[in-house]
Amino acid sequence: MQALLYLLVIKFALMIDYTSSAQLTIMEFETPFRSSLDPENKWVKLSESVPWDKFASIYMKAMDLGFGRPGVSPRTVLGALIIKHLMNLDDRGTIEAIQENPYMQFFVGLSDFTTKPIFDASLFVDIRKRVGNETFDKLNTQLIEMAAGKSDAKHNSSPKKKNEDGLPKNKGKLQMDATVADQYIKYPTDTDLMNSGRKILEKIIDTLYELNDKQGVKPRTYRRIMDKHSLVFSKKRKKKKNEIRKMKHKLLEHLKRDISHINKMLDAYEKKGKAFPLKKQQHRQLWIITTLYEQQREMYNNLTNTAKNRIVSIHQPHVRPIKRGKQNSETEFGSKLGVSLDNGFARIDTLSWDAYNESDDLINSVKSYFQLHGHYPELVQVDKIYHTKKNRKWLMDRNIRITATPLGRKPKKELTSYQKRKKKQEATERNHIEGKFGQGKNGYNLNKIRARLSDTSESWVSCIFFIMNLLNYDKGYFRAVFKRLLSLYFYDGLILLCKYHVKTHFIINNNNKVGAFSC
Repeated sequence: MQALLYLLVIKFALMIDYTSSAQLTIMEFETPFRSSLDPENKWVKLSESVPWDKFASIYMKAMDLGFGRPGVSPRTVLGALIIKHLMNLDDRGTIEAIQENPYMQFFVGLSDFTTKPIFDASLFVDIRKRVGNETFDKLNTQLIEMAAGKSDAKHNSSPKKKNEDGLPKNKGKLQMDATVADQYIKYPTDTDLMNSGRKILEKIIDTLYELNDKQGVKPRTYRRIMDKHSLVFSKKRKKKKNEIRKMKHKLLEHLKRDISHINKMLDAYEKKGKAFPLKKQQHRQLWIITTLYEQQREMYNNLTNTAKNRIVSIHQPHVRPIKRGKQNSETEFGSKLGVSLDNGFARIDTLSWDAYNESDDLINSVKSYFQLHGHYPELVQVDKIYHTKKNRKWLMDRNIRITATPLGRKPKKELTSYQKRKKKQEATERNHIEGKFGQGKNGYNLNKIRARLSDTSESWVSCIFFIMNLLNYDKGYFRAVFKRLLSLYFYDGLILLCKYHVKTHFIINNNNKVGAFSC
């Protein structure tokens, strides 16, 4: 991997200034201060866990390196995204924080301290368009392989741990569940949506009338009258059903009239042979509001509250209402995520803007687990919605257990107390994935996605999961280092205890393994 990356860097050295993580050390970072950087700083430690070279190889393959201005270093790109979500900063705040923090500058790959911004804050939008869910899933896979690669290789190569089919025996646990990454939008109501659409259509009418040099009579929109009606309606604390229905009728008539005026004005432009007068954004808003009007008219006539591909935000028409049935929020607005948790590492198996049945994710998630580890999990821990006959049969054929009550009659032989405790413990372990959702929503604003486009929102969500996995790997990495140091120096500690005549009960065998001994 490093050799391939080295060739890429040499080939495109003039286009992207990237320094491999193997070449950048903390001692070489130059600062205008007297003291050097502290190697125990959290950003210095975290930089040792990030798969910089893996991301650089993926990032540079996705770019057209033959044209345009020199690009930003992949380490700077990924480092800025990590800092942004780890510190819960906005785009501008992230750039300002990096400007004034030398540790953050080392983290993003700079070789010396600078007071200049690493790049313009508006570049974050292009970065999120370029670095999507697939890229972060590859990075998550890299972290899992780095954490469990040795144990998986040892397990899969052992001849004693083979099934009758020649495959490695099942090992590990896989938890699965679904959640919603809420978009940061105003809670949608039918009257608010139609009133916002009415105001946008009125601005489009004003634009078309001015572009036509104000010739003829300007179409009447009755905006002042409607503004008064909407103000009176919004001030009512408790709105009756008949009042809401009357307001919907007024707004539907105004939308119908405004859309008709705009279509007539556009037809007049076409007859004169003029170019299409509306900008791309206005044309898009006109299409969205027209679709919104058709949906609201259909629901009004049929006395229903449901519509196919229902629009809940004019500025983000890709967002859909997703029923969750929870006590605090029965309906959520955002992308639905099918997530699997593997030894503390979370992966997004499905990211959909439409509601779907998450039980369909189980088979694909278990297959992904097999591709990553080389063996199937020994236990799948899920809730009742995944307990379908199809999933049960597929798991049974592969000798994979599931936390589900068996179908059919209850067995005559009751479970032992140990089996009952084990079954209860395995069922409660599924709550670990709920904790992961809580970590994302409370710690990293997974329930407040501020990106406006569908692809940038997907990148935003995926980056949050990558950061949680990175922290989980970082915690496991330093725990392993601590255990290694403890095992190396434990023998010396026992000798010191013996010198001070402290009675212990240990035995040290020839392999330096600790047992019962007294000195």
